[in-house]
Amino acid sequence: QLRDGQQVHFELGRSVVAQCGALISRVLYVKHGHKKDFVIVDAGMSDLLRPALYGSEHQARNLSHPEAPCARFDIVGPICESSDVFLSDYTLPSPQRGDLIAFKSAGAYGEIMASGYNCRQLPESWID
Repeated sequence: QLRDGQQVHFELGRSVVAQCGALISRVLYVKHGHKKDFVIVDAGMSDLLRPALYGSEHQARNLSHPEAPCARFDIVGPICESSDVFLSDYTLPSPQRGDLIAFKSAGAYGEIMASGYNCRQLPESWID
């Protein structure tokens, strides 16, 4: 029971808020290397910093071709930093140039931690 004049403040927290948003990116190209394959997307660590900063893992979905045969990829951004990596050795329905990739659980700290690093524009937000 609260005393007179007492107030309760609370924060929903990342575990609730994260599920309320996703980062949607477009595949710029797929690079097939000698030892591994890469998916390079137009979003980077300046749009979703948590993987680079904390090593957090945000599951990815191929929104354009969800039924494509799966393969393993490193999913990376276009920024010239070795830490611009969303996921390493990740199984994903094989994307093509132009496909939309969603990084899930980006509703907490995604937009608020975004920056204009490396002269990049801030990501846009949509609320539906």
